[in-house]
Amino acid sequence: MEEVRVTLGVAAVLKVFLEDVSKPRYGYDLMRQTSFASGKLYPILARLEKAGWLIKETENIDPAAEGRPARRMYRLSAEGANAAGRELASVNELVRLPVPRLVGNPEVGLA
Repeated sequence: MEEVRVTLGVAAVLKVFLEDVSKPRYGYDLMRQTSFASGKLYPILARLEKAGWLIKETENIDPAAEGRPARRMYRLSAEGANAAGRELASVNELVRLPVPRLVGNPEVGLA
């Protein structure tokens, strides 16, 4: 298992999964909820899957009956749910820190 660097993008994706850990998600649904383009979303999903935080499965449907191909569904693994909860709590603590007042050179706009 690889270590996951939790960027703001990764945190946004994990937040969606943590809203209901039992609910599998598919790419387009995640794109709508995060406002991420596929080029940003799918590399995040691949990293989380490689780290063992996500499990990828193919939807069990009859494509002819549904009129669409089967979706690739993602869900948090037990390890992923625990790690995501810890990481998002840590990120939450970081964003609660007081922001220091910036003091600098008035010529560059900081007073």
